[in-house]
Amino acid sequence: MFSSAWALCVAASAVIVHAATLDDVCTSAYVKAALPLDILTGITIDSSSVVVSATKNYYSASGDFFPAATFDYCAVQLAYSHNGMDDDQVLLMFWLPAPDKFENRYLSTGGGGMAINSGNSSLPGGVMYGAVSGATDGGFGSWDLDEDDAFLLSNGTVNYEALYMFGYKAHHEMSVIGKQFTRNFFGMADSEKLYAYYQACSEGGREGWSQIQRYDDWDGAVVGAPAFRYAFQQVQHLWSDMAMKNLDYYPPPCELEKILNLTIAACDPLDGLTDGVVSRTDLCKLHYDLDKAIGESYYCAAETSSGGYKKRQSSSTPAQSGKITAKGVELAEAIINGMKDSKGQQVYLSYQPSSTWSDASTSYNSTTDSWEMSVSGIGGDWVDRYLDLIDSESLSLDGVTEDTLKSWIYEGWQLYDSVLQTTWPDLSVYHGAGGKILHVHGESDYSVPTASSVRYWESVRSVMYPGLSYTAGAAELNEWYRLYLIPGAGHCSPSTDQTNGPFPQTTLQVLIEWVEKDKAPTTLPATVLQGSEEGKEWELCAWPLRPLWTNKGTKFECVYDQASIDTWHWDLNAWDMPVY
Repeated sequence: MFSSAWALCVAASAVIVHAATLDDVCTSAYVKAALPLDILTGITIDSSSVVVSATKNYYSASGDFFPAATFDYCAVQLAYSHNGMDDDQVLLMFWLPAPDKFENRYLSTGGGGMAINSGNSSLPGGVMYGAVSGATDGGFGSWDLDEDDAFLLSNGTVNYEALYMFGYKAHHEMSVIGKQFTRNFFGMADSEKLYAYYQACSEGGREGWSQIQRYDDWDGAVVGAPAFRYAFQQVQHLWSDMAMKNLDYYPPPCELEKILNLTIAACDPLDGLTDGVVSRTDLCKLHYDLDKAIGESYYCAAETSSGGYKKRQSSSTPAQSGKITAKGVELAEAIINGMKDSKGQQVYLSYQPSSTWSDASTSYNSTTDSWEMSVSGIGGDWVDRYLDLIDSESLSLDGVTEDTLKSWIYEGWQLYDSVLQTTWPDLSVYHGAGGKILHVHGESDYSVPTASSVRYWESVRSVMYPGLSYTAGAAELNEWYRLYLIPGAGHCSPSTDQTNGPFPQTTLQVLIEWVEKDKAPTTLPATVLQGSEEGKEWELCAWPLRPLWTNKGTKFECVYDQASIDTWHWDLNAWDMPVY
């Protein structure tokens, strides 16, 4: 522990920290003196846990949410605990820019899947803009452990502290600690404004909304493809498996891939420009008949591939060839039409027609020379661990019906409504403090349905502006919360099936301009990050406007199209409760 004289000395020198070098401030002694030890009641920051290191001329490669950059930074890791809790430790990681590059900014980052952080892979996205970037391990035991690793205690009961840290507590605590640490580290006067931001996608998007719906910790947030409406979202991953089970048809992946390619080819020109990108999946739903694919030939070479989340493992597949069947198209239609119960009522929404069929993965059985269901690991983990409290990843759909899926949603909705559902539509606290939001979602997302984000935006509009017409309410909401759908993009990244599609790589920069200079975006700039058109610039339309090219593809417009808007509005009539 430092003497009060040393602390006063460091505090005094912090007034001129902008004239200091990275080497001057990136020391254990300086960092420890800058810790905000009394910032949160009930929390103790462990000064002895501090680890500090300086890095010069660090090159950060281009990512989906930030461009390439080279910078110096000070890496700080520290731990804190909640008073009165045994074996409680939460790790925080901060990257701080060099003093002469600091722009009075702080950025929180989030995770993906069941992880509350992205390691240090998201931290460059703040430092390059002169912000301190922060990440938390949520108190799950280490940077390598996810929330589902900590969710169940050894006696088989729920670890509620881990649940609530994942749900919303950890990010709030990190933001409060991180902002004050930033002020102390750079010697900011109380009168100086520190701009606080957030940026993350998928589960990280949900984490962002968990804060926006509760606090005013941030001035602006970039939230991508949020995995909110949690109970619905997790069971949604099982709907494709259920559709296969109902049809007793388990297609080779190549058949669905061919259906996807034909859909992209047919729907590409509907937006007025033939470029390999489906910018108007709503027009695709209105005008393209999947039955046209029946009888088309497909072929895929043999390969070895690795699958997705946890359960899907690496496997070898034989060459696949044949013709698209009526059952294959029926399956595709059932998935796109979304989850229904046994009465035919709509339980949940689904993916857009140009999304890959990731949830409908099948595995090859070399013994029987046949394709079999491969139950979604995400959906299976939700049912086993979070509903049945079993530490297992072996969910079977034997005996499971559409109504079973519905009951799983309802059970999870009730159990975790206050902590994981994350769809509270009244954002008065955040909006009242002047907060801004840029919400982005790939239009061909194959993991979190794009319509999920549209539904939430519409929920906020209807709850916060109930007395206004649709267009007037949309205009009011767009003053501080804008949703942009990304043509052709998959889940939190460009699509490998629509390589000419753009991605809004500089969204945080746009948000900074909006928050700090009141330069509100009309369209959102995006760039093609891959393929033959790499570097091409796009403009994305703010919902509810939709992109359209006229004059033979030479003139771009953002248009209001009620028929198209209506395709995004799902009537979830299986529920008596409102589904925000």
